[in-house]
Amino acid sequence: MKLPRRRFLHLAAGAAALPAVSRLAWAQAYPTRPVRIIVPFPAGQATDTIARLMGQSLSERLGQPFVIENRTGAGGNIGTESVVRAAPDGYTLLLVGVSNAMNATLYKKLNFNFIREIAPVASIGGTPYVMMINPSVSAKTVPEFIAYAKANPGKINMGSSGNGAVSHVFGERFKVMTGINLVHVPYRGGYYPDLLSGQVQVAFGAMPSCIQYIRSGMLRALAVTTATRSDVLPAIPTLDEFVPGYEASQWYGVGAPKDTPAELIDKLNKETNTVAADPTIKARLAGIGVDPMSMSSAAFGKFIADETQTWGNVIQALNIKAD
Repeated sequence: MKLPRRRFLHLAAGAAALPAVSRLAWAQAYPTRPVRIIVPFPAGQATDTIARLMGQSLSERLGQPFVIENRTGAGGNIGTESVVRAAPDGYTLLLVGVSNAMNATLYKKLNFNFIREIAPVASIGGTPYVMMINPSVSAKTVPEFIAYAKANPGKINMGSSGNGAVSHVFGERFKVMTGINLVHVPYRGGYYPDLLSGQVQVAFGAMPSCIQYIRSGMLRALAVTTATRSDVLPAIPTLDEFVPGYEASQWYGVGAPKDTPAELIDKLNKETNTVAADPTIKARLAGIGVDPMSMSSAAFGKFIADETQTWGNVIQALNIKAD
């Protein structure tokens, strides 16, 4: 039987539309089983805290567990690569941050390209790092600390989470811009015990990780690293007030393997933005110094690319090396 041309075109158009309809229905039903959020850093760190907070709320909204899995090592690259290699089906996600942008330059032989192989899903928020010292150090302000360091060159230890870690890069930038000599002490298991005991005198820490020590008086905050003061610590000045041009911040978001269907990314973007804007979650994030930063997936992708370029230039200029 020969079909009329109009009838043939109608049937052909319907057949072509089937895959799109199928994908949309699949996205609407998603998730139908537990979703893993890979955190490439240890439990208890700021990245982990934020992932668990967001994961719990996403579980409640979408009716399936969002399971946090800490897969650590190589400055976050092991966990990141595990997501790069995962099926692009929306059931394996990555908690991303500024370390991913830095690692693109720090590590010369990565087995993946973060920009090309992790699809941006949604941003969550941004937070300052805090320049903090053990109270045994007499300095009460950044200028006093700089003067103290210049009077004691090579005698002040600066702790970090490891060579090339965010805390290291932020600290090195401060050293170069102020011309002081601090002894970098990289840690694999966390520097807070030695900072609290006084074996390490200064460090640059993420607000969510150090806020409790600052509030309790166990550590003294000298400045935040962002261009504007933090609402959580409004009395603490910015480094830019004493070191003009200094600005650095951490940010957090969600990524997925490349080729994850656009319908799933759109749904996850919408749900993540909704969770971050929820008054209860927003208040809990604000309590640890994280300001919501909602973007479309495309805008988040451009933001990541810009951050990768910015920190790549800094790392090359300061000749910072990873482990």
